[in-house]
Amino acid sequence: MRPSRNLIHIVSSWVRRQPPKAKAFLAVVLGMVALAVLRSVVHDHDNLFVAAEAVHSIGISVLIYKLMKERTCAGISLKSQELTAIFLAARLYCSFVMEYDIHTILDLATLATTLWVIYMIRFKLKSSYMADKDNFALYYVLVPCAILALLVHPSTSHHFVNRVFWAFCVYLEAVSVLPQLRVMQNTKIVEPFTAHYVFALGIARFLSCAHWVLQVLDSRGHLLVALGYGLWPSMVLISEVVQTFILADFCYYYVKSVLGGQLVLRLPSGVV
Repeated sequence: MRPSRNLIHIVSSWVRRQPPKAKAFLAVVLGMVALAVLRSVVHDHDNLFVAAEAVHSIGISVLIYKLMKERTCAGISLKSQELTAIFLAARLYCSFVMEYDIHTILDLATLATTLWVIYMIRFKLKSSYMADKDNFALYYVLVPCAILALLVHPSTSHHFVNRVFWAFCVYLEAVSVLPQLRVMQNTKIVEPFTAHYVFALGIARFLSCAHWVLQVLDSRGHLLVALGYGLWPSMVLISEVVQTFILADFCYYYVKSVLGGQLVLRLPSGVV
């Protein structure tokens, strides 16, 4: 165990010393390798989206376990949960009126559990809620996402309102974790259950991104044409990539902490 820990320390120290551009390059290379592995292992790439929803549900389940077992919501961002509920509700509406399928059922289950978490934080465990740390203003993301959805949305035959809602939930999902990252940035110490939850979000976002990228590659770009014309197809892919990279830094320190045998995750300055 000691040699492996030493190796982890050497690798992590080397990565930490690299300039930002080198770290970004390493992240891109690692992501491309992971995509190549998924493409060869998972034959039906639609399963990646289902897997992303399932991992998100697992993350929510970990959060529920924390709330029920420890009876505290310290370190959890209520605002991130509210943003998650908003984009899930918007996506659920779009699923009902545009394409009712297995994703609708998964979104419904995830929305129900997210609303329960919000209820627990707001009413049952309000005394442990760290409102002073959860200080990210929601209009910083809601307003830009709404404006962007009005300007750039699908060009399909669906009603204008439905297309705007579709775009809004895509953009909002990409940045919904920002308040949670702000809480962790303010506290610097992340207890295990919250860390597991955020890591699950990171894995879910990567699987969702992989689903879109591999679908585009498999269709040789025809999927982008099916999504419509203009900026919308590119914005879908950009949103998926953005939400993946937002959590990449945290996931690195999470894996490092777990492999190093640390139960509590301590984030260096400048992370997230």
